[in-house]
Amino acid sequence: MFKNDVIGRMAQQIGERLQDASHGPEELQKSVQGVMRGAFDRMELVSREDFDIMMDVLTRTRSRVESLEKQVIALEALLEKQGLVAGNAPAAEPATPVDDEGEAAVAKREAASHAAEIERQRDA
Repeated sequence: MFKNDVIGRMAQQIGERLQDASHGPEELQKSVQGVMRGAFDRMELVSREDFDIMMDVLTRTRSRVESLEKQVIALEALLEKQGLVAGNAPAAEPATPVDDEGEAAVAKREAASHAAEIERQRDA
């Protein structure tokens, strides 16, 4: 609907320019080109070059996403093989706060311990 409105306005403006035919053909051509440029700008069209650039970016992004998906699948398979998939993960040692450390310090220590265990299993 919007594009039809823009085209209608463009046709009207060109018609007005044609009625004022006292100008030479070059002046008329410049005037019509100005009307068309304004109409195309309002339609928010992109140049072919910009479109091609964005298609290239999209293609590379899609390729990268597919590559990352394959890596995730491989890592999930590795974790499953090692028995570390959610639900199969070895139980963590119970947290026992020492000297009023607080839950945050205990959680941080447990996370570091768990990360070290995963690293040892990966290196084995």
